[in-house]
Amino acid sequence: MTTFTRFRALAVTSFSLLALAACGSDDPAGPVTPANGTLSVTVSGLPAGVNAAVTVTGPSSYSQSPTASSTYSVAPGTYTVAAAQVTSNNVRYNAAITGSPATVVSNATATAAVTYSITANPTVTLSGSIAANRTLTPDTNYVLRGFVYVNSGATLTINAGTKIVGDTTALGSALFVLRGARIVANGTEAAPVVFTSQRSVGNRSPGDWGGLIIVGNGRANRTGNIIVEGSNGSVVGANQAGTIYTGGTVDTDNSGTLRYVRVEFAGYATLTDAELNSFTFAAVGSGTTVEYVQALAGLDDNFEWFGGAVNGKYLVSYEAGDDHFDGSEGYRGLNQFMIGLQTTFLTPRPGAGAVSTDPQGFEIDGCNGGGCVAPSGANAQSSGRDDGLYNMNVFANFTMIGTPTGVTVPGSGGVGAVLRRGTGGYYLNGVLARWPRAGISLRDSTSNNRFQVDSLIVRNLYFAENGVLAAGANFDVASATNFGTESAFTAKNSNIVVGASTVTAASLFTNLPTVSGTTTGANFDWSPAASSPIATGGLSSFTADPRIAARVGAFITPTAYRGAAAPGGAKWWANWTSYARN
Repeated sequence: MTTFTRFRALAVTSFSLLALAACGSDDPAGPVTPANGTLSVTVSGLPAGVNAAVTVTGPSSYSQSPTASSTYSVAPGTYTVAAAQVTSNNVRYNAAITGSPATVVSNATATAAVTYSITANPTVTLSGSIAANRTLTPDTNYVLRGFVYVNSGATLTINAGTKIVGDTTALGSALFVLRGARIVANGTEAAPVVFTSQRSVGNRSPGDWGGLIIVGNGRANRTGNIIVEGSNGSVVGANQAGTIYTGGTVDTDNSGTLRYVRVEFAGYATLTDAELNSFTFAAVGSGTTVEYVQALAGLDDNFEWFGGAVNGKYLVSYEAGDDHFDGSEGYRGLNQFMIGLQTTFLTPRPGAGAVSTDPQGFEIDGCNGGGCVAPSGANAQSSGRDDGLYNMNVFANFTMIGTPTGVTVPGSGGVGAVLRRGTGGYYLNGVLARWPRAGISLRDSTSNNRFQVDSLIVRNLYFAENGVLAAGANFDVASATNFGTESAFTAKNSNIVVGASTVTAASLFTNLPTVSGTTTGANFDWSPAASSPIATGGLSSFTADPRIAARVGAFITPTAYRGAAAPGGAKWWANWTSYARN
C-alpha cells in the first residue's frame, strides 16, 4: 500500500471517530430554563383590615393584585409595581412606591415597597346651578357658596357619610332643590349625611348658613306667585325674584329621599324678618321619602311645611330659634315618631338675625297672607263642608319637651302646640311637657270652627309640668279670647290626661339627661320609665273613628303608648343624632 493510500485511510478513520464522538455528546437537545427568583412586595401605612390597591405586572402577561404584603416565585425578568389611592372611613391614602421596576434573577429576591400615607381630602365648592345629575361622596369636602339650585330634571345624590358646609364668607348660603329636581341623600345610622356650619366645632352658631329648601309640585292653599320666605334675599347667586312654590297640582310628587340626614346651625335671615329654616318643605309631595332626619340649633323653625303632602317618620328637633315644627298653607302630610327638645335659646351668629319672640313646640296655621283660598262652600278660614285644601296634617307619637325652670323664654313663646288661622289637623298619642306657658292653645274662631266640625282632632295626649309661667295652665283660660279650654277638649272626647303637679317631664322617661356639650343621642332614652303613665293610654286602634282611620291610612300605626318611643322598644334616635350647641 502506498504512503498516500495509508494516509487517506487514516484520515477517513479519524473523521469517523470524531463524528461518533460528536453524536455521543452530553449537550441538551434544547435551551435550558433558568431557575425562578422571588419578588417580595411589602405594603404599609393602611389601617388594620383595609385592603391595598396594588397591581404587579411582568413578562408573559404576568399579573397579580396583592391587597397586603405578599411574596411571589416568578421567572427572571422585570416587574412593575403600581398602586391606586385607597379610601377608608372617608380618609384618603396615597401610595409611594420604591423598588419598581424590580429586576428578578434566578435564585435571588427583589423587593418593592408600597407605603401609604394620609392625604387631605379635596375641597369642592358648590355654587350656581346643578343642571345635571351629580353625586357627592364622603371622601370630598363640599362647600355651599351662596344660593345653590338643583335645577328641574337633575338629581343630586349624596352618599352616606358626606358632609356639606355652608360658606361663612357668603352669608345665607343654602341648597334649593327646585320643583322637578330631586335630592337622594341616603345616609346610614353609622354615617349620616350632615349639612352644617363651615366654622369649627365650638365656634358654630344658629344662622351660620341658610338651610335645605325643597320645592315640590304638591298643592298649597294660596294662589299667586308666593315665594319661599327669604329666597329673594341679598345672597351670593340668589334669584332676586325669589323661589315660587305655589301653583303645584300633584300631591304625590316625588322630590327624592332624605334618610339619616342632619341639618345643623342653619336658618340665616336673608332679609329683616325673613329667615330661612333648617328644613323647608314647600309643596313637597307624598312620593318623597323623609325619615330619620334631625334639625339642631336652627335660627328659625327647625322643620317647616308650606302646603304639600310629604310624609315623615323619625323626626328630631333640638334647640330651635323659633318653632320646632311649623305647618301651614294646606299641609296634609302624615308624620309619626317625633321628638322636640328645647333646653335653652342659643345666641345667633352676629348679623344673622334674632331669636323669635314666640317660639313654640308646634305652630300650625291654616293660611295667612294674600292669596288664601278655601274649599268649595267655605271661606278661607271657616268651618266649610269638606276638607279640601285646609291644613290637615297628622302628627302622631310625638314627644315635645320645653325649657327647664330658670331659662328665660321670649315674650310670647313657650307653648307646646299653638293651633291657629283656620287650621285643621290630627294630633294623636303625644306628650307635651315642660312648656312654660301652656300645653296647648287654640287661638281663633276660625280654628275653632274646624275643631267643632271634627276637622281638628286631638286624641290621647299626656301633659306634665306645663304652665309654670301661667299658674300651671295647660289649656287656654276660659275668660280669654282663645278657644282651647280644658272643657272644650273634654267635650270633644280628646282624652288628654294632665299629670299631677308632682309629675315632672324627666320622670316620664327612662333617661332625660341634663344636656351639656358632651351629650349624645345614646345618653337619651325616650322610652317610658318603669310605671310611667305614658307607657299606656295610647289610641291603640283607629277603627272606632272613621275620620281618623281614613286620614292616617296605613302610614300611621296605632300604639298603646304615648310619645315617640315604645316601652322597651328600639332606641331609633340613639346613634345618629347630635346635641351640639356650638
